Amino acid sequence: MTGESLAEMLRAGLARELDGAVRLRHELHADAEPSGSEHRTAARVAAALGAGDASPVAGTGRIVRIGPQHGPAIAVRAELDALPILEQTGVPWASRTGAMHACGHDVHLAALVALGRAAGAAQLQAGLPAALLAVLQPREEAAPSGARDIVASGVLQAHQPHAVIAVHLQHQLPAGTVAAPAGTVNASSDDFEIRVQGTGGHAGYPQLAADPVLALCQTVLALQQIVSRRTDPTHAAVVSIGTLEAGQAPNVIPPAAVARGTLRALDSSDRAGLHRALHEIVQHTCLAHGCRGSVTMDEGEPALVNDEALTTASWPWLREAGFAVDTSFRSCGSDDFSYYARSAPTLMLFLGTGGPVSLHHPEFLPPDDTVGQVASAMLAGYLGARSLLSPA
Repeated sequence: MTGESLAEMLRAGLARELDGAVRLRHELHADAEPSGSEHRTAARVAAALGAGDASPVAGTGRIVRIGPQHGPAIAVRAELDALPILEQTGVPWASRTGAMHACGHDVHLAALVALGRAAGAAQLQAGLPAALLAVLQPREEAAPSGARDIVASGVLQAHQPHAVIAVHLQHQLPAGTVAAPAGTVNASSDDFEIRVQGTGGHAGYPQLAADPVLALCQTVLALQQIVSRRTDPTHAAVVSIGTLEAGQAPNVIPPAAVARGTLRALDSSDRAGLHRALHEIVQHTCLAHGCRGSVTMDEGEPALVNDEALTTASWPWLREAGFAVDTSFRSCGSDDFSYYARSAPTLMLFLGTGGPVSLHHPEFLPPDDTVGQVASAMLAGYLGARSLLSPA
């Protein structure tokens, strides 16, 4: 079967599946489940793929093989989990659970179901040249990483995937555009906690205390020098503080203060240096204020790298599907999809939604037609990967 005839058959199958996929999207959105608790979501999506009896992997995940049971396989990932956000969209199918698909995972899942069902029909009609592995991944939004655990389980490798594909919505790109850059596209991400130990006391007698709040505030400001003065200005890096905790009363200098944040690097060679700089700045800034500072680092996902051959192979299929292809977009967002590179070449495609509402916002609600767009982008990734196995 030629690549064009395969594409034509799968596109026709997708068209037949889209109405059902949109209904599924609404069901998943209304019944969103947080990371690690995606039991109903996984069961519903697996059943829609005709694999209700699929064995769990990495807790609540599933892997469904569609097509030939032996030979080459191409994996396509979609995420099961929602965020702990109270939805503010006002649509009839808004989440009823207190969690929200505010990152587009409901769209990704529905699109993968449409593609999987189209692939199943193509297998019955003419046979697929390469199996489709639908990877239903838990815990993309929270530790421990679902992608890391799926790879560590060995279940994915047992299918010997030749590529792993994913598509993610991206509000920074205009609608109708798919970003498909080769190389590093997302940053590594490490969380850290800074703990400052001082000497507590009466707020009216600061000379008798060692104020950890002052030391921590100065430390937070000094950490910004990591990016501006300790990192190559042509390399992207981020140091952000998300929480500050100290004290319980306005007239008491507390004995300790804590900050938590994230450290990100687009260039993997910068990661160790960023860690060293953070430890040095915390230690010495706190000492200058008579306090002791310590850092606990929780190393997260590595940088996400798109395989060059796989990426460029997707471009003709993306353009044929009607997308404008952006080959330069990169961001300091992170995604545990990066762990799949330990199993096979990876390709992350970013599909533009446009508009003023960002990912992770309580009003983020891409239109239903993005289900078909994501499915088409997933298909382009599958066809590109298949062309590397057996060029048309």
